Amino acid sequence: MTELVLQALYSGVLAGGAYALVALGLALVFGTMRIINLAHGELVLLAAYIAYTVESRLGASPLAAIPVALLVVCAAAAAVHFVVARIRADREINSLIATFGIGVILTNAILLIWSADVRSTSSPWLQEAVVAGPLFAMRGELLSFGASLLLMGGLWWWLAKSWHGRAVRAVAGNRDAAQLMGVAPGRAELVAFLVAGMLAACAGVALYSVGVIQPALGAALTVKAFVITVLAGVGSVPGVLLGAMLLGVAEALTVTLASSALQELAGMGLFLLVLFVLPNGLLGARARRG
Repeated sequence: MTELVLQALYSGVLAGGAYALVALGLALVFGTMRIINLAHGELVLLAAYIAYTVESRLGASPLAAIPVALLVVCAAAAAVHFVVARIRADREINSLIATFGIGVILTNAILLIWSADVRSTSSPWLQEAVVAGPLFAMRGELLSFGASLLLMGGLWWWLAKSWHGRAVRAVAGNRDAAQLMGVAPGRAELVAFLVAGMLAACAGVALYSVGVIQPALGAALTVKAFVITVLAGVGSVPGVLLGAMLLGVAEALTVTLASSALQELAGMGLFLLVLFVLPNGLLGARARRG
């Protein structure tokens, strides 16, 4: 039983790394524009299907699809920004409606192009088991976890050290004050969407490398990314990793000790518990007054 629990914890941590990679882009846009991009999961799924196409048509590793996925998904993210940026009245609710519609369009486009069949990688190298004592995982899972840590570190450095990253943070903190200091809010928001598209592209390739994909998966990815964003607290990159790992471990333990039918229920229960105890998220800053 002990080894079974340890394996569940190990698998949950690795799954949490993949969840964090999916949630990063949504968290970035939400922190910058206070907009929930309901098409984010579909952007991740689009990159996953590009990886499938590269593998099935060219016989190459799914990892070779990253450059193509970056171009296509960033172009799609820019198109989403083009629509959202032109919403002036009731921006929050109208952007939800707009991005939901874009997500439906992307889902049906994926369905038309790639059909409804379930897809998964056929790469034996990615599916090969890597054993560490009593614990084991697929090589793809370990690569996905490592990529998540590297991208989170790169995002944190970009937000803290680069001019564009600081501009994005300034717009997230106070849009009007940032504009007075010479920052163009529209440009900063476009940069945030493009960076979110890059993260979604990497997340999609990683998703295809470790699991199965099908056209209806996009909405579920968006919900999971939103749950992690709220768990983390707005503006907290480390919080995204912590929230994603907690979610992954909670789901893995539920599947191991109870039933796979309760997996999603465990995640939502954790979500509600954290909201009740820590309304600002695990590492979120308290709201300022005045």
